[in-house]
Amino acid sequence: MGKVELDEVSPHLRGGRVENHLGKTTPSSPDRDSNLDLPVLSSRAQHDKRNNPICVPKSEAFYVFHINGTSRGKVTVYLGKRDFIDHLDSIDPIDGVIVIDNDYLKGRKVFGQVTTTYRYGREEDEVMGVKFSKEIVLAKEQIAPSQENKQELTPVQERLMKKFGPNAYPFTFHFPSAAPSSVTLQPGEEDTGKPLGVEYSVKTFVAENREDRGHKRSTVTLAIKKLQFAPPSRGRRLPSSLVSKGFTFSQGKINLEVTLDKEIYYHGEKIAANVIVTNNSRKTAKNIKVYVVQHCEVTMVNAQYSRHVASLETREGCPITPGASFTKVFYLVPLASSNKDRYGIALDGYLKDDDVNLASSTLVAEGKCPADAMGIVISYSMRVKLNCGTLGGELVTDVPFKLMHPAPGTVERERAQALKKTKSIERSRYENSCYATDDDDNIVFEDFARLRLNEPE
Repeated sequence: MGKVELDEVSPHLRGGRVENHLGKTTPSSPDRDSNLDLPVLSSRAQHDKRNNPICVPKSEAFYVFHINGTSRGKVTVYLGKRDFIDHLDSIDPIDGVIVIDNDYLKGRKVFGQVTTTYRYGREEDEVMGVKFSKEIVLAKEQIAPSQENKQELTPVQERLMKKFGPNAYPFTFHFPSAAPSSVTLQPGEEDTGKPLGVEYSVKTFVAENREDRGHKRSTVTLAIKKLQFAPPSRGRRLPSSLVSKGFTFSQGKINLEVTLDKEIYYHGEKIAANVIVTNNSRKTAKNIKVYVVQHCEVTMVNAQYSRHVASLETREGCPITPGASFTKVFYLVPLASSNKDRYGIALDGYLKDDDVNLASSTLVAEGKCPADAMGIVISYSMRVKLNCGTLGGELVTDVPFKLMHPAPGTVERERAQALKKTKSIERSRYENSCYATDDDDNIVFEDFARLRLNEPE
């Protein structure tokens, strides 16, 4: 792809000081990474109605991407969101609208496709034609001129079609039911290639026919994510584990019981582990270690590994002597921000994204085998280790749980969305309102910042 430029990019995506549309100088934001796909508040959104702003529905966050080069401004793609939810029994469709200048096509056609890239090996290790990634086209269709078969429009498409008129063409793509969730494995400090993981993108291009790949100047790619949310109800089951350890030439056992207060936790929540130790042996427990463990399974190469994403070690109540017992509730909060430079941590995006979290637990639809899951399978457990001395070894138990995003419509989800929006507004550093509104359509416009590359045409 050639150098990609957004029409009227938000000032805080550029270096130095930039004059916005209000004629005010706005400092750039150094903590913003221009190499990532991020939704940003458009500087064009500062327009008032007299300047005829381009807007999209306020209840939906619409991301727009302009094709660069000679076609900049000639073709514009609108998506209602960049995160699409897998509800197990169904997956949100990718619905959007493409707006095309009247004189641009000149007999050519516009095609769209959804692709997934599954990278399961380091790019630096690809030698002699061996590839450690798979790119699959999940869906492809002609968008403009419109096909004869009429598709049912979503509310998002209806608003945009009404606003932009005959130059707007709707499109809808669907994920396959077995499509894996988006996951990014955090690279190491010495890794220079693309990170491992599963990525999705929506690509639109202008071409003569379906087999033509199109020119870089007339191609645009928007990165999207496929995520899973927690069920509306967390359930009442309390995960627990009870293990015992006996010793050679010594009577009695040490019992370790761990119980969690929930089965499903939301990102950012405290995980409470009630630990009960009963020492009926002649050994002495020296200390206790508690971890939140992230388990990753890369299905393509059948590889499995684990990483600690939160931990603590304590000697409180220790030593636990023969005949004594110990009870305490330990709290841990696994966060992506606490694992910034740790290789192999699974995330649901890039760590420099503002809304990045640890990768959510992988859910499998009822009636399907967990072993049939594709992509990168994520699970979590609370691990407690009891140190019984040099000769006694360790007593270890794992209690599995799920770490996920709140389900849409729940109070927790609304609270998380409100907090995310507040942070976005603060980060934009605009003195006035960050959004341009349209009273008739209740519309808000945002730019979709895309990866900026400088490659030879």
